[in-house]
Amino acid sequence: MPVEMDRDRFEELVGEALDEVPEELLRLMDNVVILVEDDSPPGEPELLGLYEGHALTERGWDYAGVLPDRITIYRNPTLRVCDSEDDVVDEVAVTVVHEIAHHFGIDDARLHDLGWG
Repeated sequence: MPVEMDRDRFEELVGEALDEVPEELLRLMDNVVILVEDDSPPGEPELLGLYEGHALTERGWDYAGVLPDRITIYRNPTLRVCDSEDDVVDEVAVTVVHEIAHHFGIDDARLHDLGWG
């Protein structure tokens, strides 16, 4: 049975997960916004999180004047895969780190190797 949690509490957990990211990494993040949405995009596989943008490793001399990259954490899919609030806390933390890693150019295969899949 999915965990029930209102959006405010879920957003708090995302904020707490961000607080655990080392300050040195947060300072290196550039032109990125982190959002919470209830559901992943329709017609797509159900996602827990999504990174959209240009990874830091792909930005060249012509990177300018673009909208911020987006990291979106999806509340309902996360709640559906968890059995307790503690599971949600853990899953949100993993998802936040996973999507931030994409901002730094780390792909899914490497993240799985590192245990952040």
